[in-house]
Amino acid sequence: MDQKVRYELEFPVNSSPQLLYQYISTPSGLQEWFADNVNSRGEFFTFIWDDVEENARLASKKTGEKVKFKWVDDNKKDTDYYFELRILEDEITKDVSLMVVDYAFEDEIDESKLLWENQISDLKHVIGSI
Repeated sequence: MDQKVRYELEFPVNSSPQLLYQYISTPSGLQEWFADNVNSRGEFFTFIWDDVEENARLASKKTGEKVKFKWVDDNKKDTDYYFELRILEDEITKDVSLMVVDYAFEDEIDESKLLWENQISDLKHVIGSI
């Protein structure tokens, strides 16, 4: 079986890091732009798109800075893959960016990046960063 490849994307976002963090770290925030429905029970999150359900564990978070979700299998055991959303703020200009770290199969990277671009576009609309 092919291994997925790690990739990173960076998106400038016209928002305060505090506001942005609410949208990347809470089920209600993620539901506004990332998935149709997001539920959490403790550290486990369920992301629902149409009829597809994916489960992840909140592997780490640093308030105001980043969240990392590790995908889990049906037995709630960690897989090798995760996605991370990291807020970057330029010390001098105070410009804010959202760094996305994700994995995709080699032949699906372009499609996966496009999906992130669309989702981040939705996020920008939700927080008024257009």
